[in-house]
This record gives sequence, structure tokens and C-alpha cells, in this order.
Amino acid sequence: MKRAISRMIMYLVTFAVCFLLALPVISMFGTSLKTKTMAMSDLGMFPKFQDVYLGNFSKVLHVESFVKSIFNSIFVSVVAMIFCVLIAAFAGYAISRFKGKIFSGFIGLLLVLQMLPMMLTLIPMFMIYKGLGLNNTHAGLIVAYISFSLTFAIWLLKGFFDSVPMELEESGLIDGCSQFQAFIRIILPISKPGLATVAIFTFVRSWNEYMMARILIQTDELKTINLALQKFVQENLVDWSLLSAGAVIATVPTLLFLLFAQKYLVQGLMAGAVKG
Repeated sequence: MKRAISRMIMYLVTFAVCFLLALPVISMFGTSLKTKTMAMSDLGMFPKFQDVYLGNFSKVLHVESFVKSIFNSIFVSVVAMIFCVLIAAFAGYAISRFKGKIFSGFIGLLLVLQMLPMMLTLIPMFMIYKGLGLNNTHAGLIVAYISFSLTFAIWLLKGFFDSVPMELEESGLIDGCSQFQAFIRIILPISKPGLATVAIFTFVRSWNEYMMARILIQTDELKTINLALQKFVQENLVDWSLLSAGAVIATVPTLLFLLFAQKYLVQGLMAGAVKG
């Protein structure tokens, strides 16, 4: 009986904390269903059923270059995700399987890079990009997203590869596989949860990122969705209804992506945390 009561209390506390954390998102969705006037005057989180207004979403999608920014975000996030997964898989496997001073030093370097805040690197990165001609390009933004996601991705996959028994690779080598073939045919299929976790992390981080995109991208045609939301923020006025509708649209892809790959995310994080 005591165990059931304590479990119920734990569930209630967890629900209350999750609800509090989700309040901004709930309020954002409620504001997106209000007219501009209601958004400024109505203090309720949601409008009354008869006052629900869905026109904000159509207005947002008809704003110049907003739809283009959605496709820009999808392109940049997907390409960054693919390259980050590939690079992190090879690097994580190398650190997990090969020993020596070079690999030990690389592990230490990853720790140092993980400690550096992103804001500290923005100015040097801007100057380097300016010299290389990568400013105001999707290629430069993709490289930036990959570099800032790699440290966590490599560490997570290293922990996952550490949990894969060496005997599986050795059996493949005995059957005639090379080291590379054993990695591709044996290790990677087993490591799908870890790879999916890295893919989710990189995609969500790239999709939600604002500061680097704000500094590197200036052309409207190249802007990502987070930059496009600035169109609804004027110097002396914020259109909260349209801004909320745009934010809801920007949130939908990440929510769908997370719901689709939720089980892989949990498995990958647990494996990387426990075995790393």
C-alpha cells in the first residue's frame, strides 16, 4: 500500500513538473488560435471555442519567404545530421577500438572542446568564414552545425561501441572480413539506437539553433525558419498571434521527429551513459 501511494505521488509530481515546463509551449499554441486583438487583450491561455481563429496559420504561410525558410531549415538540418552521424560513427569507433597516446590525446581534446561555450567561438568563426567566403551560405552554416554537434556525438557513440563485444568483430575477421567490413556489416547494424540518438540530437539542435544562423546568414532567401520568425517582430510592435502561429509551425517537425524515434533515443542515451 505504501509503495502504491509513493508511486502515485511520484507520478503526480512528475506530471506537475512536466506541465510547468510545457506551459510556454501550451501558451504559444493557445495564442496562435487568437486574433491579433485577442492576443493583446485576452488574458486566458486559450480562446473560447466560438472565438478560435485558424487564420493565423494561413497568414504565416503566405508571408514572403517563410515557406522557403522551412525548406532551408530542413535542408540544413538533414545534411548536417547525415554528415555528423557518419563522422561521429567512424571517430567514435576509432577511439573505442584503438589505443595509444594519439587517441588518448584526442579524447582529452574532446573534453576541452565540450567545455567551450558556443558564444566564445562566434567572432573567430565569423572572421574565418569571411576569409574563406563561407559567410551567407548554407554550406558554412552546415559546417558550423556539424562542428558544434560532433563532440557530444563522438562521445555518445564511443560509449555505445564500447558496449559491443569484441568477439563479434573477431568472428567477422575470422570469416574473412576486413576491419572496415566488420565495422560496416557487424558493428553499425547493432548500433542503430546510438546512431539514431546522434541523428535526433543533431537534427533538433540544428533546427532550433538561432545565433549562428543570425550571424552567418543575411539573405532572406537563405534564412532558416528561426530567422524568418523575426518578420513578426517590429521595432515597436510584436504580432503575438502570427509569431505564435509561426512558432507552432516551426515546432511541428521536431515533435514528429522525436515521436517517431523516441525508443531509439532512450536506448541510445542509456547505452552511451552506462557503458561509456
